[in-house]
Amino acid sequence: MLRGADGRLSFVACPMVRDTATVPCWLAEYDGELYFLTIQSDVSAPVTPPWLGHRVLVEGTVSKEERICGGVVLKPVRLSVLPERDASCNTMLPAEAQYNLTFEPPRPPGPSGGRLAFAQSDAPRPDAPRPAAAAAAPVREFVIQYDFDGMIGFSHAGALGQEFNYARQAGAQSIDIAGHRGAARLSNGQTMVESESIGQRRAEQVAKALKGAGLTSPVYKVTWQETAAQVTGVDDYLTRRVVVTVRR
Repeated sequence: MLRGADGRLSFVACPMVRDTATVPCWLAEYDGELYFLTIQSDVSAPVTPPWLGHRVLVEGTVSKEERICGGVVLKPVRLSVLPERDASCNTMLPAEAQYNLTFEPPRPPGPSGGRLAFAQSDAPRPDAPRPAAAAAAPVREFVIQYDFDGMIGFSHAGALGQEFNYARQAGAQSIDIAGHRGAARLSNGQTMVESESIGQRRAEQVAKALKGAGLTSPVYKVTWQETAAQVTGVDDYLTRRVVVTVRR
């Protein structure tokens, strides 16, 4: 197994869910070792849990924390559920007393407050006065990060809301949206490359979301990179992105 000097790991595996007396936890096995990924939570959590029935790309750093649910803790960690179905990813481990978690779920039971992009309450009324934009920079850049081969999801609500609010308040004249195609260098030496059209689809989806929320006055320029980024296994997730440049 290849591991960076700083303990970085990148691998694809079937996730496993272990039951506990408090909240289920997610694990994955790689090269004979068991790794803790996250607890079962909703879309408002920093790390979105994987799914059974799908493999997951795990990009993380081995921490010095005590094992959780029997697994070595990866922190920080990024999880990308791969879209292809894999029926072999169906392992559910029973609860065992030694693996009971000592903490509670990050939020109380009930529906999540997460939102896909823009809720009605996010968008100001058409007749509402615009806040002063004197302090706004003439050009501001926003970066949206993605899961591997991923598109806009619940976790992007905050980023999209920031772009929308800034562009509206600053009276944006133009918005450039550039989609990028990323890759991931795995610890076994292999490289995973995102699908060919992913940069275009991401850029066009962001433009559609902003326009659909009512940001129609700026001139949009939508571009994308068809060639996948070169990766080294260090912070490869940064290559999976859309860059939004707002100009006043």
